[in-house]
Amino acid sequence: LDRDTLLDSVRKTGKCLVVYEDNKFGGYGAEVAAIVAEEAFDYLDGPVTRVAGPEVPGVPYNHVLEDWFMVNPEKIADGIRKLAAY
Repeated sequence: LDRDTLLDSVRKTGKCLVVYEDNKFGGYGAEVAAIVAEEAFDYLDGPVTRVAGPEVPGVPYNHVLEDWFMVNPEKIADGIRKLAAY
């Protein structure tokens, strides 16, 4: 993880949207969000926001359920809009 680039970006923009394909709770992105909250909190103009998979036991293999689970451009754009409006 390139912590310096991550933290420099937060300091520059005042925002942080973490996007990852794991479950939202306990995933790698949660650790990225924790780093930002601990080391760049004073620079944030809004909450550290995450776009990730929902809380289910695993990634579904059925294509309909997989589409529901996976992060996609629409979910990312929605997260960006919400964070930008904060």
